[in-house]
Amino acid sequence: MPGREPGAEMTVWANGRWPASCPGNYAGAKNIAALLLNPQAVGLRFLQLIGNVQAAYLRIGAVRAGRMARTPRFSLAVVRAVCTCLGAVIFLLPTIGVATAESKRILLLYSFGREFKPWSEYAETIRSELNSQSPWPLDITEQSLITARSSDENPETAFVDYLRALFAKHPLDLIVSIGAPAAGFIQRHRPQLFATTPMVFTAVDQRRVRYSDLTANDAVVAVRIDYLGAIKNILQLLPDTKNVAVVVGASPIEQFWREEIAKEVKPLENRIAFTWYNALSFEDILKHAAALPPHSAIFWELMSVDAAGVVHEGNTALARLHAVANAPIFSYDESFFGNEIVGGPLLSVLEVSRQTAAVAVRILGGEKAGDIEVPPVGFARPKFDWREMQRWGISESLLPAKSEIRFREPTVWEQYRKLILAAFAVFLLQATLIAWLIYERGRRQVAESDSLQRLYELARMNRFASAGEMSASIAHEIRQPLAAIANNGSASLNWLKRKVPDLDEVRILLQDIIKESHRADDIIKSVRAMFKNDSPARRQINVNELIQQVITITAGSIKSNNIFLDAKTYPATQCRW
Repeated sequence: MPGREPGAEMTVWANGRWPASCPGNYAGAKNIAALLLNPQAVGLRFLQLIGNVQAAYLRIGAVRAGRMARTPRFSLAVVRAVCTCLGAVIFLLPTIGVATAESKRILLLYSFGREFKPWSEYAETIRSELNSQSPWPLDITEQSLITARSSDENPETAFVDYLRALFAKHPLDLIVSIGAPAAGFIQRHRPQLFATTPMVFTAVDQRRVRYSDLTANDAVVAVRIDYLGAIKNILQLLPDTKNVAVVVGASPIEQFWREEIAKEVKPLENRIAFTWYNALSFEDILKHAAALPPHSAIFWELMSVDAAGVVHEGNTALARLHAVANAPIFSYDESFFGNEIVGGPLLSVLEVSRQTAAVAVRILGGEKAGDIEVPPVGFARPKFDWREMQRWGISESLLPAKSEIRFREPTVWEQYRKLILAAFAVFLLQATLIAWLIYERGRRQVAESDSLQRLYELARMNRFASAGEMSASIAHEIRQPLAAIANNGSASLNWLKRKVPDLDEVRILLQDIIKESHRADDIIKSVRAMFKNDSPARRQINVNELIQQVITITAGSIKSNNIFLDAKTYPATQCRW
């Protein structure tokens, strides 16, 4: 639109499209209802619109200042006048009788009471879904049918009169009955109680609805409980099951379901035995459930009133049974799932509540209740409690296809994935570093070995190079022991030629000969080792002797070069390596 500021909040039609706040969806209807309830808010929003339009015209005027200096002033004055008149009209809307949106009055009628399962779960979820789906503000009232706990219908008349008096001056827009007892009560007293008020029967099995008695103002969101399928689910998970104990109370509706269950599971009577708890007090039920024979299972139908007339609200009875039972517990409704039962195909509380709220909104929107047909809601996708499966040793491979497992305990990997990955990364880094250090150490050792080998080669080459220079010294060194050997040999012969040989002298001379021969042999070995390509052997030596040998070998070079050598030796005990 020309002159519209970017981002300006203007509820207008642009490019032929309806704005989001127009009727066409529930969110838009809720916005309109809120504005109609507070016309002053409309006026404030309209004043904001005036400011945005004025700002737009001021900018246009600034652009056209050179050519049409007076036009923006005239246009701005007109806009101000028109917007002021419209704002005054909007502020006067409440005084001229403009219709405002009123709250829709709804009655939720409970079976037994507010805290009785499964109906309490349905009521809570239905209330939440109504508030979520309704485009109008809702005034929800709750009442409980306490008379359903017994078969005596006499007190119902007083309750009918109470409800009629309660809502005489404030008629209801809709009644939602939750559970079969509430549905039966409504149908029995429909002519006397809110004859024309639309009603929705919900959370009730289709077998408990008298369809022939429904009026044009009645809609039904029924369920279909497949008891045979529920028992077959037990047999699929526990094929060795021989006995099923059915927990059911003694109220009229519970007696009805005891008979219906017996009819449905009759095809299984040749395979398993059924134990019925409807004639026992709950304390006796606990004792019996704690001593069930092997290969047994428990099916929880309903326990509102036991055979002793004790009323059981909430989840207390099921929790007590779970604490003492020596067999797994199964049921048919999702409201019992979460702590005590194993699971299986169950009625979905959320699905029933959503459909109920959707039907209620359609009725409140003007549709005829009798024209709305909703097929019965059956069992949802099977769901199982992982904790109960582990407790009773039920294998996951026995579950039906597409089953959902809840409360599965996370594995070590799922719990500590980040820590495991971090530890593995650190370990991998350390392993890599250690491997690299070992590799570098090996390379260093190889390099050191190569360097030492080259050093030995260089030393040997140096020895070869200096062999010529040392040959005279070597020859002189070898000549000395050879000459000594020769002289000692001659002297020995002379001592032996005497008339009386001096054997002692001969012995001394022979010892000198042996000593000098060893000396000559050592000189030859040292010279030979000097020029061999062998790695030097490590052995203990006398450094004094080594020094003396070096001095003897190099004596010629020292003397010829006029070198003065002062060699000091130490005791042999301090000079061994």
